[in-house]
Amino acid sequence: MNRIVESSRFGTLEIADEAVLEFPDGLIGLRGRYFTLLAREEGDPFYWLHSLDDGSLAIPVTNPFRFFPGFELELSDAEADRIGIHDPAEADVFVTVRAGAELGDFSANLLAPILIAKGRGWQVINEVPGMPVRAPLFADLVEQAA
Repeated sequence: MNRIVESSRFGTLEIADEAVLEFPDGLIGLRGRYFTLLAREEGDPFYWLHSLDDGSLAIPVTNPFRFFPGFELELSDAEADRIGIHDPAEADVFVTVRAGAELGDFSANLLAPILIAKGRGWQVINEVPGMPVRAPLFADLVEQAA
């Protein structure tokens, strides 16, 4: 049975059961356990991680490998045991995006990525040293324009 969500951003949404993602531990600083990924268009590099518990909550996310070719992800043994994913390649990886008024204001959180596998999701702490909370998303484009 599909879920109907009244989204403040997208209007009425009908979400198929197989598109529902459960976040058993929630997301850092946000309420709710059930989300879905929405894309404006197929092939779009950005998605909305939209809450199914709160129609006003949707966070932009993206695949970090698309914007940061050298991105690495390591989990502590305890974290891997907790979520049941020992190799990040077993999951889809996303990072939250902070939007701004100008391209230079857009950033991605590489320290706390989101892993999604088999209908479940977890926000984890990346153990790779030096991963920033606000990595400039369009740094190359800003430099070229300057």
